[in-house]
Amino acid sequence: MSVQITANRRTFEKEGKPFFYLADTVWSAFTNATLEEWEEYLDYRSMQGFNVVQINILRQWDASGSDLNIEPFVQQEDGSTDYFSFNEAYFDRAQAMVRMATERGFTPALVLLWCNYVPDTWATMFQKDGKMPLAAVEPYVTYAVNQFSEFNPIYLVSGDTDFPSAETNAYYQTALETVKRISPSSLTTLHIQGRLREIPEVFANHEGLDFYMYQSGHNSEFQAYAHEIADHFYDQSPVRPVINGEPCYEQISYSRNVYGRYSAFDARRAAWQSLLAGGGAGVTYGAHGIWSWHKKGKSFGIVEGEGFDSPYDWRSALRFEGAWDYSFIKYLFEQYKLVGVEPMNIVLNKTKEIRAAGTEDTIMLYVPVNTKVRLDFPVEEYDFTTIDLVHRRFAKTVAYREDDYGVIPMHAFEHDVIVIGTRK
Repeated sequence: MSVQITANRRTFEKEGKPFFYLADTVWSAFTNATLEEWEEYLDYRSMQGFNVVQINILRQWDASGSDLNIEPFVQQEDGSTDYFSFNEAYFDRAQAMVRMATERGFTPALVLLWCNYVPDTWATMFQKDGKMPLAAVEPYVTYAVNQFSEFNPIYLVSGDTDFPSAETNAYYQTALETVKRISPSSLTTLHIQGRLREIPEVFANHEGLDFYMYQSGHNSEFQAYAHEIADHFYDQSPVRPVINGEPCYEQISYSRNVYGRYSAFDARRAAWQSLLAGGGAGVTYGAHGIWSWHKKGKSFGIVEGEGFDSPYDWRSALRFEGAWDYSFIKYLFEQYKLVGVEPMNIVLNKTKEIRAAGTEDTIMLYVPVNTKVRLDFPVEEYDFTTIDLVHRRFAKTVAYREDDYGVIPMHAFEHDVIVIGTRK
């Protein structure tokens, strides 16, 4: 069964049940992971409750080095790529990997055209040659969709892209419309460049685009975009589910050669703020070492302008604590029936970091730094529980009225928390 959009256009469902989109970022799996490694990875993420894997169908331009030496297209003697001739062995292997994932309950989310394959995008400064001809897009997408159709994938039509020219847009429009012509039931979205919030009208109003996916990204100056862009897309018309498809990866360094790495707390904060600001249909996790499928001792293409420090070995990255934090998010959303939770503008504190969202009978607050939270909300009508997100301890919380507003008092924990209120 495939994932579909619910009637209210805000969330996903599968087999008639709410589907919380919890993805892991494995862009480079097809070119870098052995089948034995892939099996180990899938079994671990399945145990954690992940249900989507985001994979680049083609070679990731900034992947880690690999011994596999396998390419999706025929390579010519002069080193160029024949984009009209497919390497069937590559796609057969990719198909086997997707089958392994779906057998374990994962929905594949497959990227068709990462930005470096398309002219005029921001990646052209790093890769000026080797673009796919526009005439090759339709036959390539047709081949790929036919290859993977039995697995009911979601298609990320673009990868990390901006939309600088009409020629760029023509590539993605061709890809989108080819998918919908061949497989009209397949869900599609655009994976867009970090911090970007505007997509061209030709896509924003395209009936074939099924949900919004944004990227709050890895620049340390702009982590507030996790909630700002979620809020932006939540208010767009037409209404579609919203997903932060690339928050800061755990243990990736700050971009542009800025010293520092994102902790589990940073990744957790980006997730919760995205979810409660409008991206309540789900979220994507990333570990620095998994997305590029890095192996100790192998090269890692650190490029100026991206400027990321070396990844961890993929097996170490697989076991980062932050993945469990994302797993716990999915658990809470499912237990409290909060998939698609609606943002609430009720926080009176002078910060946008504290986020609130709710349903008819449940309210949820994310508090990254301990403080008394003031709310324009009838707290006396609710029972509250505060959840320590590091140690996952649950504490009874007594809210009260103070003057003309409700108060959630300071909690007893030392870390960020979720406060859940259920109507009495």
